[in-house]
This record gives sequence, C-alpha cells and structure tokens, in this order.
Amino acid sequence: MKEKVKIGVIICDRYRNCAGGKCLRALHNREGAFSVYGDSEVELVGYTTCGGCPGGNIEYAPEEMQKNGAEVIHLATGFIVGYPPCPYLTCFREFITARYGIKTIIGTHPVPQKYYNVHKSLGTWSDPEWEEILQPTLTDEKTRKAYD
Repeated sequence: MKEKVKIGVIICDRYRNCAGGKCLRALHNREGAFSVYGDSEVELVGYTTCGGCPGGNIEYAPEEMQKNGAEVIHLATGFIVGYPPCPYLTCFREFITARYGIKTIIGTHPVPQKYYNVHKSLGTWSDPEWEEILQPTLTDEKTRKAYD
C-alpha cells in the first residue's frame, strides 16, 4: 500500500480569487514542489490565503489544516513569482515550522516561464537566498512554458 500524505496549501492573498488550477495540476502530475511525493498518494486537506500582508492568517490556518490531518504545508508559488515576491515568505515558513512543528515547503507548481523571464531580467532572484527558495519550483524550460 502506498504511503498517503496529507497537505495544505496557503496562497498569497493577492491571488485570493485563484481557483488553484496550476497548483492542482502540479499536484496531480507531481511537478514543481510536489515532485517530492513521487508516486505516494496525496490528499489536499486545506487551501486558503495568507490573509493579506503581513500574513495574519499564517497564525491560524496551519492549525486548522493540522486538525484535518495535514502533515506538510506548501506556501504557493505565487509568493515567489508575484511582484514583488512576498517579503515575509521565509518568515512564514519559519513561523509555521516553529509554532506547529509541521514541515513547510516553499512552492507548489513550477515557475511559469513568463515570470521566470521577468524576474531574471529584473534581477529579483539574484540573491543567493533565492537559489534555495526557487529550487523546488524551478524546473526545465519546457515545463515552465507549460505553466504559462
């Protein structure tokens, strides 16, 4: 029997009307940050926004997701690709991990190529800290273009 992993996804509030299409497709296809699950069964047990800057919902949403069985929280790729990228992103990850003892991964779907191009030209991701942040979602160009 395959291992079942229960996850929650928190998205940036500027995308609060997002239907989750890219995240759900990536989850189904095990692409981007969801590639870590390989062929494990994954169940989405929570999906919400951060609550808007500076992320008031970050204090409460993970607890609700844990009550639903979440073992991992994903901070959506929108936190990375939006302009400017979320200045609280690493703080969110550290807080959720410390407060709830739950693994927190930055990223969901692969970075779309159009966002990759803009951020590269602006130098947004030139700081070495971004290498670690982008790693789970920075796939090959073909995959990035498929998420445009």
